[in-house]
Amino acid sequence: MTAWQWVKLVGNFLNLSTVAGAVVGVLGRATFSRGPRGLFFANGYKLGFPIAGAFTIGNVVLSKHDRAYFDNPALVRHEERHSWQYFCLIGLPMLPLYVVAAVVSFLLTGDPASRNPFERLADLKEGGYVEHPIQPIGKTVTQAFSGLKSRPKGP
Repeated sequence: MTAWQWVKLVGNFLNLSTVAGAVVGVLGRATFSRGPRGLFFANGYKLGFPIAGAFTIGNVVLSKHDRAYFDNPALVRHEERHSWQYFCLIGLPMLPLYVVAAVVSFLLTGDPASRNPFERLADLKEGGYVEHPIQPIGKTVTQAFSGLKSRPKGP
């Protein structure tokens, strides 16, 4: 680890974002392991929210997938950039700011990542995202409601 990665590791512990990530991982019954760059992987996360291949809280990267999912160096770089965002925003304020950014991105493009500055700064492509163009809000609303209608009904 570099000196700056140590600074981020300690900073995200002190600002409680890594502690929060560990608590979420425990609640989600994940299995923890050390990763590179001062990250911790929490694999086998069992809660259904958020809907993502992986998500980061502090220096903890949570995923429903197994450890092999993080064999992709680009994905690890993407998630490490998110850990830097927690450091720069002094921890947990990142969460509500991320939610607002995701909602705005969804309203603009129909996709929560495309215009989300946190995802763009973490590199959309390395995170496995496809950039969607800005579209009229009416199209976004139509897509959202048609997605709800096409969902299967309960038992």
